[in-house]
Amino acid sequence: MDLIDKLKNISESIPKQIDHIETEEATKNAFVMPFLNALGYNVFDPTEVVPEFTADVGTKKGEKVDYAIMREGSPTILIECKPCINDLDKEHASQLYRYFSVTPARFGVLTNGIIYKFFTDIEEPNKMDVKPFLEIDMSEVRDVHVKELKKFTKSAFDLDEILTTASELKYTGEMKKIIASEMADPSEDFVKFFAKKVYSGPITERVRLKFTGITKTAMNQFIKDQVSARLTSALEASNEEKKEEEAPEILVEDKNKIVTTEDEWEGYYIVKAILHEVLDADRVAMKDTLSYCAINLDNTRKPICRLRFNSKQKYLGLFDENKNEEKISIENVKDIYNYSDRLKATIDFYDKS
Repeated sequence: MDLIDKLKNISESIPKQIDHIETEEATKNAFVMPFLNALGYNVFDPTEVVPEFTADVGTKKGEKVDYAIMREGSPTILIECKPCINDLDKEHASQLYRYFSVTPARFGVLTNGIIYKFFTDIEEPNKMDVKPFLEIDMSEVRDVHVKELKKFTKSAFDLDEILTTASELKYTGEMKKIIASEMADPSEDFVKFFAKKVYSGPITERVRLKFTGITKTAMNQFIKDQVSARLTSALEASNEEKKEEEAPEILVEDKNKIVTTEDEWEGYYIVKAILHEVLDADRVAMKDTLSYCAINLDNTRKPICRLRFNSKQKYLGLFDENKNEEKISIENVKDIYNYSDRLKATIDFYDKS
């Protein structure tokens, strides 16, 4: 069972069990232990997970944190649990803060079994940040969260990789909260910033109040327009791809609607770099369409690959000697390097013919 399936099972159990759980211990048994198990840790093996982990801090002796995930005999992740009925926004991770500075642990997790807040020391070494770099709501599992949680699994744990992305995750998350807050209730400074861009007169209190409503309306309309444009683009791309499969010889592209993204440009340059070893890279050409970005050898009759990056899941289209396309899902544009041999083999097909 994949990680996402395990997490969804936990998510589906929350509304069924939450009304029957009132204590911290019940929260651990029902939600936290299955969560750790989903990440690949054996909660019954003290070499992997130590419950009631003890570390003396200054004059405070015998204090315990609920769980410590161990790697190579040392605590790497400290977990403090609260009852699932508790609001974590009103809880203080005091034990985590104290333990973080006196143990080798690099991550602290505060949870009520539903919300998981992940902390590290981005702002000051060996001192746990006040704000988390990652926050996950298990009642609503999202793909982006599954991607980040994979880094914490026993089999894929990579300390350097997590720390590299933690800073970006933290500040991106905080900015998203600010944007959401400003959209719901624009602050005075936020309103004045936009008002000064479009209004030449003095920003009096009456003007500010007027522009508060205008700003909120403009932001909501902008979001709706963006969503509508994305849906329209996705529908058009789907229709164009269907037309191409049915009658490629009469396919007509509206060039004004085609936008070559940064990922597509990066993918194109990666393919050129790979094929530079076997041919003149100038022979590798790109042709963007509504459905995909094609990379060809000399002309469109010799497709090398297709970058299908217009949907949430990226696909790399590779071709065999009969020009049959195989769509392969990839997580990152740089994953194209993993298919260097296939791309070079495609060139061999055309050279032989």
